[in-house]
Amino acid sequence: MTAPLSFWQDLKVYTQPRVLVIFILGIASGFPWVMIGSALSAWLQEEGLTRSVIGYFGAVFGAYSINFLWSPLIDGAKLPLLTRYLGQRRSWILLCQLVIAACCLLLSQLSIASHLHWVGLLAMAIAISSATQDIAIDAYRIESFSVSEGRLQSAGAAMATAGWWTGYAGLGAIPFFIVDASGWVWQDAYAVLAVIMLAIASVVLVVRRSTYHQPFSAKAKTPANLIARINEMVVAPIREFFTRSGTRFAISVLIFIFLFKIGEAFLGRMSIVFYKEIGFTNEQIGTYSKLVTWWVTIVFALIGSAVNLRVGIVKGLLFGGIAMAASNLMFSWIALVGPSESLFLSAVVIDGFTSAWSTVAFVAFISLLCDRSFTASQYALMASLGTLGRTLLSSYSGAVVDALDGSWATFFLLTALMVIPSLVFLWFIRKPLTRMEGLRTGDSRET
Repeated sequence: MTAPLSFWQDLKVYTQPRVLVIFILGIASGFPWVMIGSALSAWLQEEGLTRSVIGYFGAVFGAYSINFLWSPLIDGAKLPLLTRYLGQRRSWILLCQLVIAACCLLLSQLSIASHLHWVGLLAMAIAISSATQDIAIDAYRIESFSVSEGRLQSAGAAMATAGWWTGYAGLGAIPFFIVDASGWVWQDAYAVLAVIMLAIASVVLVVRRSTYHQPFSAKAKTPANLIARINEMVVAPIREFFTRSGTRFAISVLIFIFLFKIGEAFLGRMSIVFYKEIGFTNEQIGTYSKLVTWWVTIVFALIGSAVNLRVGIVKGLLFGGIAMAASNLMFSWIALVGPSESLFLSAVVIDGFTSAWSTVAFVAFISLLCDRSFTASQYALMASLGTLGRTLLSSYSGAVVDALDGSWATFFLLTALMVIPSLVFLWFIRKPLTRMEGLRTGDSRET
């Protein structure tokens, strides 16, 4: 029996080239959320749109909750020329990134007052392209490591989280500084975002193909008829998951995934509107909500991954979920006190820590459940289910604040309570989840 690795030895796994590539792709995954999330919310708020309307714009994130519908294409459909030179995963990633950059350039030519519907349609196009890109990126990440490389999978989940926040928060601070400091308008900021997206796309050309990709069988490539093709691409991934896990357990897992991130999504959708209404400037929002959150998330994503390796993914989800709920109360405190910079800093540090921990555990948890023959389809199905709860319900977040007569303190209290049902559910299915984790990692810990 080999001696357990030290905590510092666990951290060395992040220096492996395969893990570093995941960080770069994580940046590409998080960056589009700036275009249709924080930057768009700030632009809409400054144009005088109501909280409810801004909240309804969040419906474009629904693309992330239904991307499983076209995820079989990412597993089975080959893009002309691109697949030949880049492989199955990278070809789809590059195509989506080019579409995102093009939509961003078009947004830079529009005004909210005259082209609100076009802004909505382009935001939806970015969301669909980004959601499709995520399918390929998640599949690439999982297929970069063998089934037996549990530590690398956990490290990959951490680096995906760190990369996502680098794209969303690190690069996401740029438009706020541009608009406040340079005298540019939001259209100029979107032109800059398009250029950055093209720069990220160029990196995809040089990263290597996923190592452990298992293509569809020959029958799937040349099906005898259309029904066989549909069965191979759509039905087979779902059937395999329910057959392998058992129907009761599979449904239980899916319910937990649906519930886990709802409270965080409600908070995130309205956070920029809250910051601006409470009295913070664009520069303060860029500094604290973006840059500080960025570094806090990266640090605690890496630490959280190392801790999860020791306590297990299930305990990591439990601890992370409890901390995530408690951190939301910090925003209620800001609502009661007013625009205090020191309190703002404390809130984003604590929120970044809890979000990083819970997200790393959540990503590793979903990755654990995927079969390598249907990586893109199964991961997209589970991830989109989690996003469904976040996007379908959080689009009403502005309406909830309005219904509370603008009581932000009460609103953030409600977001804290929203996480409790998922934690109760996780507690009841913890033992079979822990056994499954033990089979994949060679560990036999119990929760």
